[in-house]
Amino acid sequence: MSTKFVRYARVASLVFAATPSCFAHSIGDTEHDHAAPRYDFTVQPPMSIVMRANDVVLLAQAAAPRAIAAPTSAQPALLSSAFQPFAPKVKTRADGQFFYVESDGMPAHNMMVGITAWQQQLPLPQPYTGNNAWRIPLNPVPAQTPAPIKNRFLRGAIALAANGIPIFNPQNNRGDISNEIGELDQWGGHCGRADDYHYHAAPLHLQSVLGKDKPIAFALDGYPIYGLTEPDGTAPTKLDAFNGHSTPALGYHYHASLKYPYVNGGFHGEVVEREGQVDPQPRAGGVREALQALRGARITGFTNQAPRYSLKYEVGAETRFVNYTLLDGGAVKFDFVDGRGQTRTETYSPRQRGPGGGDRPSGEPKGKDEKKKGPGKGGPPPPPPPPVRGEARSPGEPSGAVATASYTPKRTGNFTLRSSAVAHGGPLPVEFTGDGAGATPPLEWTGAPAGTKSFAVIMDHLDPEGRAKWYWVLYDIPANVLSLPKNTQGVGTLGNNGVNGRSGYAPPHSKGPGAKTYNFTAYALSGPVLLNGAAATVNREVLRAAMKDLILDSAELTVTYDRTGAIGGPNGAPKGGPGVKRGPTQAETK
Repeated sequence: MSTKFVRYARVASLVFAATPSCFAHSIGDTEHDHAAPRYDFTVQPPMSIVMRANDVVLLAQAAAPRAIAAPTSAQPALLSSAFQPFAPKVKTRADGQFFYVESDGMPAHNMMVGITAWQQQLPLPQPYTGNNAWRIPLNPVPAQTPAPIKNRFLRGAIALAANGIPIFNPQNNRGDISNEIGELDQWGGHCGRADDYHYHAAPLHLQSVLGKDKPIAFALDGYPIYGLTEPDGTAPTKLDAFNGHSTPALGYHYHASLKYPYVNGGFHGEVVEREGQVDPQPRAGGVREALQALRGARITGFTNQAPRYSLKYEVGAETRFVNYTLLDGGAVKFDFVDGRGQTRTETYSPRQRGPGGGDRPSGEPKGKDEKKKGPGKGGPPPPPPPPVRGEARSPGEPSGAVATASYTPKRTGNFTLRSSAVAHGGPLPVEFTGDGAGATPPLEWTGAPAGTKSFAVIMDHLDPEGRAKWYWVLYDIPANVLSLPKNTQGVGTLGNNGVNGRSGYAPPHSKGPGAKTYNFTAYALSGPVLLNGAAATVNREVLRAAMKDLILDSAELTVTYDRTGAIGGPNGAPKGGPGVKRGPTQAETK
C-alpha cells in the first residue's frame, strides 16, 4: 500500500468518525433544553500529521463519499458556554458545519428607553426558529481578502449576541452611526423596519450574566467577540483594524469597544456578501410598513408583560403611549394614546419582511383594520402618526414641499436650543407668523462642541405625507455668535424658503384646520458650508446635503401654531388677542 493511501485512510477514519449527531439535539427536548449541551469530544485530530499539496489532490480525487471535517473541540464548547446561560429562551443545536441559534428576538432586559431619534417602530417577537434560525460556522475560515464593514453590510446582522439578539453594523442603512445620533436605547439597541429589535453597539451589559471570561457575541464569520478585556482581565494588545487579534489561548477573536466600530470592524473570516448583507441569515417577520421618524420624540418608558406591551414617550409637553397586544395568528393590536387621552386602535396581520426589517414587497395589502375611538378630526391627529391612507393635503399649502430623504443629524443632548419667546412644544406667538408682523423669533444656543467653526439654522415642517416644507434657511453663522435676536438681520447667509422661493424668512400661515408643528434646528458645524451657486438657490435639502459631514451636534426646538384664534374664532377673538395662547418662556430642549 502506498504511503499516500495510508495517509488518506488515517485522515478519512478521523473525518467520518464525527457524525452530525455528535453536535445536535432536538429543539423542544426538555432533557436537553434544561441541561448543558453535550458533545462527544473523544475523537480528536492527531496533531502530528502534516499534509502536503499533492496529498490534498489525492484526497480530492478519492472515490469515497465527501464529508465535512469535524470542528475542533474548543469551538462548539465555546459557543455553548456563551449561549447556554440564556436557555431555555435561547435554544441551540449543531451539525458538522454550523451552530444554530433560535430565539424570539426579544431580550430579557428592558428596551427602547432613551431613544431620541425614533422611527416609530416597536419591538415584536420574531420567528428565528427552525430553518429561519441564526447560524454560526463551527469551522471559521480566514478570508483571503478580509472584508471591512465600513459603508458595507449596511443591511441585516453582522454578529449575534449571546442572548440571541442580532447585532447590526454600527452604521444604519443610511450610513450614519446609530449610537451617535440618538437612535439607540440604553442597551445599544432599537427596532428595525420590521419591528425587529437588534443592537448597533456591543451589548457589554450581557457580561452581568456571562462574566468577562466568555464571548458576548459571535460574528457571522464564526469568530467570537469578547468584551473590553481578555478573559483574564488584561487589556487586549495589537488589535487589527477589525478590533481583532490572535492569542495562543484563544486563537483569532474580536473585542468590543466604546467607540466605532463597537464590535467587529470587519470579517476576518469568510462570509458571503449579497445585496449589502451577510447571506444567508434569518428573515424578520413584520406586521406594519416602515414609518417616518417622529420629530422631537423621546422614549421614556417601556413595559413588557407579554403578550401586552406599552411604550411611553414625550413630544414637547405631551406624554403619549403606544399600547399593543399580540393576538392569535400573529396579528397585533395597537392602541395609540395621545396627550389628551384619545385613543386610536389599529390591528395589523403578519407580513413576511426581509432580513433586518426589509421593505414590504410592492403591491402587498397592508393588512390593517382600523378603528377609531373618541372625537374625530377636530384637533391634532393622535400620534404616533402612521400615515392615514387617502388623506389629502389641505388646499393652499405651500407649493415648495418636497419629498425628504431620511436624515437624522448627530444629537448628543449636550447642545441645546431655546427661545425667550416660546417654550419647546408651545404655541408660536402670532407676531412670528404670517398673521402678525412676520418677524423671526429670537433663538439662542449653548453647549456647542469643541471645534465648532460655524452654525446653521433651519425652520421646517413635515406634512402628513412626510414631505418637507421649509420657512427659514440660515447658514455660515460665525462661531462666536450664540444667539439671534428677534427679527435678526445681517447675520450669516440666507437661503431661500419653500413658500415663495425667495431668500429670507417666510412666516408660517398654518393653513387648514388644527395646530401644525414647526421645527427649528440649530447645527454646530466643523467648518464653513461649501456651496456652488448663488445663496438664493440654497434650499433646505441643498444645505442639509452640503453640511451632512460637517455636523458636530444639533439641537431642536419644536413649536406649534393654530391660526384659529388669530383670525377670529367662534368667540370672535381678534387677531393677536385673547384667542392666542402663549407658552412659558425660556424653555429648553435638547
